[in-house]
Amino acid sequence: MAADRLAILSVGRVRMSLLLASSVLLTLAYPATDWSLLAWVALVPLLASALVRAPRAALADGWLMGTVFFVLLLRWLDHTFRNYSAIPWPLTWLPIVGLAGYCGLSFGLVAALVSWLRGRLGVGWALAAAPFFWVAGEWIRGQFLSGFPWGLLGYSQHHQLPLIQIAEFTGVYGISFLIVAVNAAVAGVVALGWRRAVPGGSGAAVLVVGTLAFGLIRLGDSAPARTITVALVQPSIEQSLKWDPTYRVQTLGIYAALTRQAGEGNPSIILWPETAAPIFLRRDPLLVAELQALSAALRAPLLVGSVDGDGKALYNSAFLLTGRGIIGKYDKIHLVPFGEYVPLSRVLGFVRGWAEFISEFKAGAVPKVFRELGAPFGVVICYEGIFPELFREFVAGGAEYMVNITNDAWFGTTSGPWQHLAMLPFRAVENRIAVARVANTGVSASVEPTGRIGKSLGLFQRGVLSVRLPLRQRTTLYTRFGDLFAYACLAISAAGLAHGSLRRNR
Repeated sequence: MAADRLAILSVGRVRMSLLLASSVLLTLAYPATDWSLLAWVALVPLLASALVRAPRAALADGWLMGTVFFVLLLRWLDHTFRNYSAIPWPLTWLPIVGLAGYCGLSFGLVAALVSWLRGRLGVGWALAAAPFFWVAGEWIRGQFLSGFPWGLLGYSQHHQLPLIQIAEFTGVYGISFLIVAVNAAVAGVVALGWRRAVPGGSGAAVLVVGTLAFGLIRLGDSAPARTITVALVQPSIEQSLKWDPTYRVQTLGIYAALTRQAGEGNPSIILWPETAAPIFLRRDPLLVAELQALSAALRAPLLVGSVDGDGKALYNSAFLLTGRGIIGKYDKIHLVPFGEYVPLSRVLGFVRGWAEFISEFKAGAVPKVFRELGAPFGVVICYEGIFPELFREFVAGGAEYMVNITNDAWFGTTSGPWQHLAMLPFRAVENRIAVARVANTGVSASVEPTGRIGKSLGLFQRGVLSVRLPLRQRTTLYTRFGDLFAYACLAISAAGLAHGSLRRNR
């Protein structure tokens, strides 16, 4: 019976239909639909087909599924290219398909490795290795060529609080591991029949039940903590107007009015989003003086995103101002390739003329922790929040709460800003730290150390959000050692492949 079920996957049209349907189902597990349960079965056709296909064929199958999945997941990029680039539609989809093909390659490599290992160690061992291969692939994608860890499997579960609490040990990769383990267990039932699949299914069930039990216990742990009141200013200014010189006075007027409103709640700090000041802040003494006076009048410091320059380079920066003026600055470390800089610029520099969002910033060097105000805090700017290792550097450096300033206006009302927000709960849980996220057009929100998203302002809602953040109470295993779990998966994957190779030789 099991062989008959697998034989169906040898039929090309059936297999392709299942893989393409799986791509769609997996996409629906992410924001903005958030049908997270679909992720637990969406990879079954991929893993099951890898058991009947040769490694090269499995690579092609997985690569196709992964590419389609990422085209669907990253479709919001079309809004950016259509509105802010010189690339005519439908050619705007070419860079999206290229990026999707790069990200989707990991799907194909996992399928190929499962197929290869099945021929040497058997179905059971191949499926047991699948979660380790998957995590290894996700981690490598987050590091290679400056990294692009968008759409990691674990992010589909950002609302499932009991499940994601293990991230304080494993990072987001632990949740990805669990999801693939369950998919592999179901694929084992398809391939082996339920009796022979009992060991694998039991192992996956124990992992999930244990994870949920730990999560429920951790969520019930409500020790009191010191808190700080933070005000978030969301101006909701269209990207096309943001840097328009004729709109500058109106832009600053909006910020000033919202900031005065924010000051009524006596916050410890007022946060503006990324590149909020529509000018080089330090080159405008009048604006600095106005912000200094505003901060003094409200008796609250301001964190302001702005572009900075030293005559030789430009930086995407966050400035801390009080009644004494600028007292601190952080320069963004992890820049967006083909957004904030052009890799291999001597060869690829011509792409700068293709889109207005392509800049040439220089990366900062130090993960600055602001200690000037009492409770130390770190700032990650936009894209930096998706990099777990960078985020933890601020926490390991002493931050007691974190701030994420961003400008997602480039993506309009698409699912892009929601996908971006969905990664922050994992940064919060990994380090057991509260996060305040302030965005130009949304979504601005607070994230608790449990990963729960608290108060928020939706897309293109202008307003002020006052949130009370608990200060960090302890240091997690993840904060101490980083991606230790991912390293273990890499090592076990390598050991499994070495064992399979030796077994074949014998």
